Amino acid sequence: MKKKLSLLLALVLVFAIALSACSTDEGSEGTEGNEGNEGNEGTTPVTVKVGASITPHAEILEAARADFEAKGYTLEIVEYTDYVQPNIALDGGDLDANYFQHQPYLDEFNASNNTSIVSVGTVHYEPFGIYAGKTTSLEDLPDGATIAVPNDATNEARALLLLEANGLITLSEDAGLTATVLDIEENPHNYKITELEAAQVSISLPDVDIGVINGNFAIQAGLKASDALAIEDKDSLAATTYANVLCVKEGNEQNQATLDLLESLHSDTVRTFIEDTYEGAVVPSF
Repeated sequence: MKKKLSLLLALVLVFAIALSACSTDEGSEGTEGNEGNEGNEGTTPVTVKVGASITPHAEILEAARADFEAKGYTLEIVEYTDYVQPNIALDGGDLDANYFQHQPYLDEFNASNNTSIVSVGTVHYEPFGIYAGKTTSLEDLPDGATIAVPNDATNEARALLLLEANGLITLSEDAGLTATVLDIEENPHNYKITELEAAQVSISLPDVDIGVINGNFAIQAGLKASDALAIEDKDSLAATTYANVLCVKEGNEQNQATLDLLESLHSDTVRTFIEDTYEGAVVPSF
């Protein structure tokens, strides 16, 4: 009887050891599988967060949404009302991309703020325009008239070049895309150039004679390109320089989500949306 009991206990012990070994093997296989899934999730995020100016950038991104999300992403659009925070958020990792600026502004921002943001492609161009405030035509602009322009370096230069192209001022010969009010060589009618944050120029129109306004802020203020007293020529230095770009933090240029988003922004659907919606105030650059 004792021999039978010992044999039975031995068999139970062997079975228990075998069962424990099987459980350990299965647990190991499960852990390896989870690690592989986490690596894939890190490479291709499900949600892509993009910072954009309200108009037209966020609207254009919305037009690209269906095509982009059909590629397996969720697009989250974060709207900004200034030109500083979307770059700070992108450089700090709070955004995956942003879309609101042109290359000269990006270059100046990187140099001034020690950021590492790069363009991955152009999407559209917004002609600058001169819009009426208290004075309704350039011919009626009085001596000493107040002219509002954006105060950031690249957009101020663009505004001053447009004023020069319309005979209101003369800039130094070598001013170009770095022009500031200090480069004004001739101002025969003593116009007062008032420098304002770009978003404030359209708001200031009732208080100034004319304002030189970025395309997106003009649209946001309910202004059309056809309302402008003058607009940048399509072959001007500004027109060939100031296309708006999709940007990412340096090192993410070849991220698949980045490439897919740019492709969606360059779709025929987006081209048609831009042309039909903005009537010349925004022009596709692809």
